[in-house]
Parts: sequence; C-alpha cells; structure tokens
Amino acid sequence: MSKLRRAVGLMSGTSMDGIDVALLDTDGDRALRHGPAASYPYPAEAKVKLRAALIEAKGITARDARPGCLAALERELTELNAEAVERFLRANGIEKAQVDLIGYHGQTVLHDAPRKLTVQLGDGQMLAQRMGVDVVYDLRAADVAAGGQGAPLVPVYHRALAATLPELPVAFVNVGGVGNVTWVGRGGRMLAFDTGPGNALIDDWVLARTGEPHDAGGALAARGKSDEDALQELLTNAYLGKPPPKSLDRNDFSSAPVAGLSLENGAATLTAFTAATIGKAREHMPEEPRLWIVCGGGRKNKTLMGMIAANVPNAVVPAEALGFSGDFIEAEAWAYLAVRAAENLPITFPETTGVPEPMSGGVVCPAR
Repeated sequence: MSKLRRAVGLMSGTSMDGIDVALLDTDGDRALRHGPAASYPYPAEAKVKLRAALIEAKGITARDARPGCLAALERELTELNAEAVERFLRANGIEKAQVDLIGYHGQTVLHDAPRKLTVQLGDGQMLAQRMGVDVVYDLRAADVAAGGQGAPLVPVYHRALAATLPELPVAFVNVGGVGNVTWVGRGGRMLAFDTGPGNALIDDWVLARTGEPHDAGGALAARGKSDEDALQELLTNAYLGKPPPKSLDRNDFSSAPVAGLSLENGAATLTAFTAATIGKAREHMPEEPRLWIVCGGGRKNKTLMGMIAANVPNAVVPAEALGFSGDFIEAEAWAYLAVRAAENLPITFPETTGVPEPMSGGVVCPAR
C-alpha cells in the first residue's frame, strides 16, 4: 500500500455558489481518513462576473483561450481559492507544510465533450506558487482529449466509499448544478453518467423571478403543482435517451416549456423534471440499486427528495444517513483524485467517462 498523503480538495464545479474545501488523508485507494471541511461563498460581484463568463465562454474554441473577461476572472478566482485554503488551514490549526497536495477543480464555464473541449477557470501554477504546496489541476482535460466525456470524475471516490457499506449495488446521486449518478456493484463494478439538469434550471428560474439564489428547502415547489404537459415536453430532450457514457454542460437544458407558468408551478415542474431524469437513470443500470445516496445541495430540497423517492423503488437517503459528508463529497473526491493522479493511478474509466481504457490525468504544478 502506498503511504498516506494529506490532500486538500477545492471544488467549485458547475455551481456558482462558492468554494468547498475538504481535507483527506488517503493512499488514493481504500485508505480514507476524513478531515474537516468548510464552504466559502463567492462575493456577490464574483457571482455576477461568473454569469457573464458563462456567456463569454460559449465562443471558446481552444481549451487555453480566455477571451473577454475570462482571463481577469481566472486570476480573481484563483486568488479566491488561495484565500479559501488559507482561511481553512488557519481555522483548523494546520500548517501549509503539513499539506502534501491541493486538488484544484476550478470553475467550469464550458463543457463540450463532443468537441473534446472542457474549460475550468483556475490557474494551478499560480495557486501552487501562492500557497507553497504542489497543486494537481485540470483533471478532466486528458480524458476529453482521449475521447472520454471528461465527466463525471467522482465515481472512483464513490467506489472507495461504497467499499465501507454492507450491501451492494448502491447508487450515489450528486445533485449540484448538473445531476450525476454513480452505480457501484459487487467486485468494484462501476457505471456513471450525468443524469440531467440537477439544480441548474430550478436555481435559474427562482433567481430570475425572486432574486433568491435557490428554492430553499423546496418550499416554492411544494406550494406549486407540476404541469404535466410542460414536464412531458422537458422529458423529450434527446440526451435522456442516449446510452452512457454521457455528460452535460450546465446550459444543455432549457426551461422554455415552463415559461408561462407561475413561480410556484414552474418550480414544481422543474423539480419534477430533475427527479424524473434521476429516475430514468435506472434504465441504464445493470442491477437495481438497493439504496440511493443523495449528495450535493439538492439533498436539502425536501420536495426534490420526495419526488426522487417517487421515481425509484428502493430507499432514498441523504449522504449523512451513512456517515458521509453530503456537502463535501466532491471536495473530498478532488483531494482523492489529486493523490491518485500524483501516484499515476487511473481516475477515469470506460464505464464512467467512456475513455478507451483506464487512465490517469491532471497537471501537477510543483510549488517551486
């Protein structure tokens, strides 16, 4: 067994809420020692810039291109990530010298696997020099260049967590900006793919009409009624019928079918849509999961959790019910992936991203 390394995972992903930070001691295989975790919201002005960046990024044709506002925003986001790590280490009494690696996701502004193009804003070398700690970043790019989907990348960490559970198969469902699922069966078998819009459509709908960033607890959706015609129109999206491996960009779905609905009915319909896409994931699974473990912000939406339960036959539980950290599994995963990448272990697989063979990835930026 390789030695344990202490890694900090930094996750922003498709969410525009802020930066999740988690500490994990791991050998990149089965050994997992969970440390503290915390979340640091983006300043309001950064969120405004990020929404402009999503529009600007649509014109990107090369992975390293940073047109318009993107170059300046990348520097700003890298600084925010460095500040988040420094605050996190101070709060937990940890010296930088005690950290071996930082796994840095960056902020996704474009993901287009068919064009072999995935763009996460974040300068790994700048972060490494600022922190004085080796940084592993750009973990999706090699997979996409090799013909994989570049997402989801967390499944190999889900497999490590599933090894602690008494019964398999299970499904880990992450409901962030985009939804994704990892099916883990006996013998370490995996299948993973993006399921649908996650929270993205719901959040955008609520923000545009109320100024609030999300439907807290699913309260708006609970007061509304799902519109069956609009729901069926949403469910005609061709992506949902495609076999895995497959992945999504945050903007691949449109809320146009609910445009004429009230605030509450629109929220209810979009919530029902996310739940239905998770239910449809069963069509691709080799065996029915005995348990559905929900991670990410979506698990706090009681209406969504109830709708997911109505779409699958077995128990649906938040990650905390099993002792996992529902808010920080992805940040932990980025720490885990950084160690695997540094050890040249595979991080993506034919069954998770469609890459031709298991492969490692990422760019290692030495601190000096």
